[in-house]
Amino acid sequence: MPIIGVINQKGGVGKTTTAVNLSAALAERRRILLADLDPQANATSGVGIGAPELTLYDVIAGRSSARQAVIATSTENLHVLAASADLAGVQVEVDAGRENMRLLARGLMGVRPNYDFIIVDAPPSVGVLTLNALAAADLLIIPLQSEYYALEGIASMMDTVERVRGSVNPDLRILGIVLTMYDSRTRLSQEVEENVRKHFGDLVFRTIIPRTVRLAEAPSYGRSVLEYAPTSQGALAYRELAEEVIERVSEA
Repeated sequence: MPIIGVINQKGGVGKTTTAVNLSAALAERRRILLADLDPQANATSGVGIGAPELTLYDVIAGRSSARQAVIATSTENLHVLAASADLAGVQVEVDAGRENMRLLARGLMGVRPNYDFIIVDAPPSVGVLTLNALAAADLLIIPLQSEYYALEGIASMMDTVERVRGSVNPDLRILGIVLTMYDSRTRLSQEVEENVRKHFGDLVFRTIIPRTVRLAEAPSYGRSVLEYAPTSQGALAYRELAEEVIERVSEA
């Protein structure tokens, strides 16, 4: 029952899109919990959840168990621990001390046996919430937008991972880097792919997530792209990514 963090310190790289749609694709074959750790709550609204009574903030703050806060979505086998703006308060209320980096891990213990995968959508920053995601995760998926600016942030992401390995989570491992928002018509996307594969080799997933209208539209309907446009390019890509994730986890 691995916990997989979907993490990138840079915003706008398809992180939440990947967390939501990978979770939905995995749910076609496994029991999945999506934990939304981002105060923007985009993963929560992306699976059609509005303003729940209990959220992941309540779990981290010790006001609720994760079991009580879990919500079923319209996708079979996909449950969510919702986010709310209250999570932003964690950044102020809690320091990044060693014990406080384990709040999420402790909160998820009660529900971990109920799922085959727990996917954590972390905020696009380095703060106590992201550090909690890194401390709780067994594996990481790093979405990387197919643009040059996105490459600049990945080195700092790797540095953060190494620091967490050296302090609270020595077993943390990167499952893979996934190229997102890929436009095969542009030379730029192709060059970024070549550079990333040359530098990171087999760490890069074979699957590439294209830039498509259907992927962009789906969140406004509170649906994953697999539910909104099940035969679209984006849905097919996330199904392929899910297969790769299952394959890599089984080999770990």
